[in-house]
Amino acid sequence: MGFAELILLGVGVSMDAFAVSVCKGLSMPRASKKAMATCGAWFGGFQALMPLIGFLLGNLFYSAISPFDHWIAFILLAAIGYNMIKESRELVCKDSSSDLSFKVMFPMAIATSIDALAIGISLAMVGNINIWLAITIIGTTTFIFSAIGVNIGSVFGDKFEKKAEFVGGVILILLGLKILLEHLGVI
Repeated sequence: MGFAELILLGVGVSMDAFAVSVCKGLSMPRASKKAMATCGAWFGGFQALMPLIGFLLGNLFYSAISPFDHWIAFILLAAIGYNMIKESRELVCKDSSSDLSFKVMFPMAIATSIDALAIGISLAMVGNINIWLAITIIGTTTFIFSAIGVNIGSVFGDKFEKKAEFVGGVILILLGLKILLEHLGVI
């Protein structure tokens, strides 16, 4: 997986955190830099941590599943992408507040990064990947999108949250398809 694909992966996986950040911004009359950095740090940190955990778990079982690893990577990415597209049709900012405390942000960071755990498993299946570069890109991309999401939410409202979730889902499905077709020798 090349640098451009890792950037696309980072963008795709960060869209759920972006959508939640837009919701957080909706509850703020004016987003402060501290609020933007706080959301970015929570979501970016967990989006970097979870793929690392998934990658380590995937490597533990790699020898047992290597004959069909490309199918696993495709199915995981396609399922996550499909779920993001489905959620984009249902996404509504509910119970969102401007509270950025540990008790609010910790569960939200975990919830938005569960799919990143599966992405990490997929990365282990792809093989020949620099996981440190991958998690740096994913974490940084998510930090940036989350910080921007808070600001967008406080300024523009909920125009972008559904579109972002949809685009993220499409990107993940296409990356999964590319991995599958490469391993099958089609491309």
